[in-house]
Amino acid sequence: MSENKPENAGATGTPQPAPSTPGSAPVQPVAALPPSHEDAIQSAARDTSPAAEEATVRSSTDDPLSASAVTPEDPRAARLRDAAEARSAAAESTARQEAAAHEREARRTRAPTLKPEPVVKPTVAAGAPHAGTIGAAELATDDEIATDETSAPSRRAPGSPPPGFGAAPDFSATNPPPPNALPPSPPRYLRQSDSAWSVFGRIIAARARQLFDRAGQRITQRTLRIGVSARIFHPEPGAKGLRGKTLQYLEESVAHWVMSRDVLVFMIPTVGHQGMLHPSNIRLRDYAKHLDGLLLQGGADLSPQSYQEIASSPEWPGDRVRDMYELELLHEFIESGKPVLGVCRGCQLINVAFGGTLYQDIATDVPTANAHVNEEYDQHRHGVHFPDGSTLLNMFPGRRDAIVNSIHHQAVKTLGRDLNIEAVSASDGIIEAVRYRRAPFVMGVQWHPEFHRAGGPELLDCTPLLDTFLRVARETRF
Repeated sequence: MSENKPENAGATGTPQPAPSTPGSAPVQPVAALPPSHEDAIQSAARDTSPAAEEATVRSSTDDPLSASAVTPEDPRAARLRDAAEARSAAAESTARQEAAAHEREARRTRAPTLKPEPVVKPTVAAGAPHAGTIGAAELATDDEIATDETSAPSRRAPGSPPPGFGAAPDFSATNPPPPNALPPSPPRYLRQSDSAWSVFGRIIAARARQLFDRAGQRITQRTLRIGVSARIFHPEPGAKGLRGKTLQYLEESVAHWVMSRDVLVFMIPTVGHQGMLHPSNIRLRDYAKHLDGLLLQGGADLSPQSYQEIASSPEWPGDRVRDMYELELLHEFIESGKPVLGVCRGCQLINVAFGGTLYQDIATDVPTANAHVNEEYDQHRHGVHFPDGSTLLNMFPGRRDAIVNSIHHQAVKTLGRDLNIEAVSASDGIIEAVRYRRAPFVMGVQWHPEFHRAGGPELLDCTPLLDTFLRVARETRF
């Protein structure tokens, strides 16, 4: 850039206008600049840096007095300079783009939690030539570049296939999941040796246990069902009405005694085919299957035929029909693993069922024995003793002797096989209770516990005996 200076820079007076040449812009007359200002302009003109050029332009344009000193630049030199600046700006833009691409690739390989830093756009000084060219080359942030890359497919022509459409698939190429997609170790419910079948088997076993647990819970919550053997009233010869019919019944006290522990009581009738007006396929084993325990109640004497003896007196024939019915019922409940409690006659029946025999009449067969029955019926009583090894000692802690009622003229004579003596009469040693030791609970007592008032001051409170019987019934009903 050249400057037009007046020849007498130090002279004063009105300056003369410079002659104009054809094709050049007319130059307006301006006042002479102070020497210090001209020296600054000349030093700025000698400096070719962009900052110096900008300062020169600003100093020449800001001062209205220096406008006449600016000489138009040669167009060819201006074009060369502009081209050089454009090439420099393009090279600088390319370098920045490559650096941004490398930085973006490095950030992709780093942790995803790192937030990318935006690339600073280069700024262009106001009034710089070709500002539009540089603005088109300036860099955007990574988010803007990513947006442009993701939106590139949307700029395809409508209906045009995506890149690679129609190419043959490469079946040999593997596409493994990313490293963080798989768990670091197998789940805890799997073992190293597990296979599909072993896992399936564990699932089936767990399901079966769940079903069994539910069934067991329903069974344990179900009310106990206790069966009571029936007393039999046989028709009297020539009698009319009910006395001419066979009756089966139970004594009220025995039913109420069992029901006092909130259980259900069922009287079990006799079954058979011959002579029945209405035959049935129900058997005693069906009762043993569906009931939880059996109570054999008292009543008529046992027939001597049931233990291979002959009646010593015609007045003691016993009840052979009831014997056969209750012996079968007893064995069915024992085979089913259900508990059995015999009362009076029931105690004698348990002894006979395992091969034992009976005194047909205590007063006749054991003259030294005390009376075990009289006209007072349930008001007659005597003492009993619990020998060593008796389970009654556990049922009645601290008791070795007790008072019970006595309503029987027959008693255990020869003890049956696998039976233990649980109690004896304190005065004469007559056996008063037995237990079969090869079953969870099969016991008979010669007295009538249903006639003992619970908590009574004199007679033995037999509630522990009933509770033990019912506890075993709960444990064995599975």
